[in-house]
Amino acid sequence: MPPPVPGAGPVDPSRSSQQRPLFSRPSARERRRLAEALRTETVGGMVLLAAALAALIWANTPLSDSYEAVRSFHFGVPALGLDLSVEHWASDGVLTLFFFAAGIELKRELVRGELRRPAAAALPVVAAVSGMAVPALVYLATNIAGGGQLSGWAVPMATDIAFALGVLAIVGAHLPSGIRAFLLTLAIVDDIGAILVIAVFYTSTLNLAALGGSLAGLVLFRVLHVNLKVRGWYVYLPLAVTVWALMYNSGVHATVSGVAMGMLLSGRPRKDPDGEPVEGSSPADRVEHRVRPLSAGFAVPVFALFAAGVGVSGAALADTFRQPESLGVFLGLFVGKIVGVFGGTYLAARFTRARLDPALSWSDVTGIAMLAGIGFTVSLLVGELAFDSASTQEHVKGAVLLASLASALVACVLLRTRNAKYRALWEEETRDEDRDTVPDI
Repeated sequence: MPPPVPGAGPVDPSRSSQQRPLFSRPSARERRRLAEALRTETVGGMVLLAAALAALIWANTPLSDSYEAVRSFHFGVPALGLDLSVEHWASDGVLTLFFFAAGIELKRELVRGELRRPAAAALPVVAAVSGMAVPALVYLATNIAGGGQLSGWAVPMATDIAFALGVLAIVGAHLPSGIRAFLLTLAIVDDIGAILVIAVFYTSTLNLAALGGSLAGLVLFRVLHVNLKVRGWYVYLPLAVTVWALMYNSGVHATVSGVAMGMLLSGRPRKDPDGEPVEGSSPADRVEHRVRPLSAGFAVPVFALFAAGVGVSGAALADTFRQPESLGVFLGLFVGKIVGVFGGTYLAARFTRARLDPALSWSDVTGIAMLAGIGFTVSLLVGELAFDSASTQEHVKGAVLLASLASALVACVLLRTRNAKYRALWEEETRDEDRDTVPDI
């Protein structure tokens, strides 16, 4: 029997027990973890939006000269190869906190989260991979046709989860937890892809001695943390800075060191008297609890403040759509993301036993696919790595901002049309008539 068309009528009862609904409600433990992550990312998304707006205002007023002066101001330790501009300290240094938190999140998802189970991970992985491949192909097609530089193919691949959840906080406060979990997991897989792309394709000439020193520092980090169980921050902070500095001088992008250290943290929770794991008690969980607010509330906004300041005059916007590189980025994010994420999700449902949750429709998937087109932080970072020309970088940044804004606006319209349905689902999920703080469902 051919697989059922997703969303097309009732499901055969004889097969319903074998089918897993798409965007179904996560377990109670996953919902608690999701709620905590969403609170942090949502607040971070609001701060990120404020920082991006501040950068745009600062760069497009009579104070624009001071913006450029601050952004290009150099300081550091030249003898150690660390004489960087403020802009590069933000992208190569401060943003490492973001990647460190991302590394911890990746480790948890792979060990204890949705990604540990192939059946549960298949849908967001397929959607994320399609959502990275199609934008890259759209960029390549646009630039092959227009004679542009092909090095920017990875710019439209990433989804900015903080920005996307910030938009959800404004227009989709009652979005069902299943859809939120899908978006969060999709963005995590996106992060894995972006990290691999940065490490493999945007690495300059390697300094093997510095790279070897950085890897040795990571091994020492692991031995101290896991084998010797050393817990003093005063040990790890100098070690982390050393690993970061060596990674920077090796030619591999320095933020990769943050991901590596995050994934090396122990995720093993302690046990209660009954032998059950205590949620949030692992070293990785405790470190993330302290670092994630710094990442979302400081590191990413600082990066945005010095990366998002581009000219928004009529001429500058026109140039964005005339240059093949920036046009490819815009089309990749705004068109490629929705085609990739929606198409990947549909095909995964069409050719597997998964089916769409009866309470939802494929228009909900379209709204989430549009949110995936918000590619702010990592897209801006890759744009800086992919192009040497300052003017091309500015045009690409403008394209990232415009595409993210357009994706957010269309997603808002699509999600708002279903708000009444989402509210009913959310009220059912959170109903607590016996007031025991545990949802009755």
